[in-house]
Amino acid sequence: MAKKFVFELQKVLEYRNFEKEQAEGELAKALAVETEINENLKQIAQNYAAVKAQMKGSLNVQDFMAQSQYNNLLEYQKEELLKQLAQAKLVTEQKREVLRECMKKTTALEKLREKQLAEWKQAADYEEAELLDEVKNKINFSQS
Repeated sequence: MAKKFVFELQKVLEYRNFEKEQAEGELAKALAVETEINENLKQIAQNYAAVKAQMKGSLNVQDFMAQSQYNNLLEYQKEELLKQLAQAKLVTEQKREVLRECMKKTTALEKLREKQLAEWKQAADYEEAELLDEVKNKINFSQS
């Protein structure tokens, strides 16, 4: 009887899958940072639009000065967030590359495993056919 299929690199494959899951988690974190920054940028745009709408029709000089200062603050915050977003995109791309590498390694091992399993099945089928032929020959021999 054929013995059970054993993939000798199973532990390595499991470790590679673990690495891939870790890389997926890291990428998700990096994407979450990008999303948060983009949400903050949207909030700044909404604040800018709200102040602009609020000031519409106002002729008060102090209101204009306050609006100007607030707009300057919003512009500064926007520039800082854009810098953070650029950095976050770099980090995301690095995490994406790490994930790609992990996926390559995992895929290569999975293909090797599938190939070895197919070879094992073929050998097991051959062994079974040989065994059946032997039994058949013994039966035919004993009947004659």
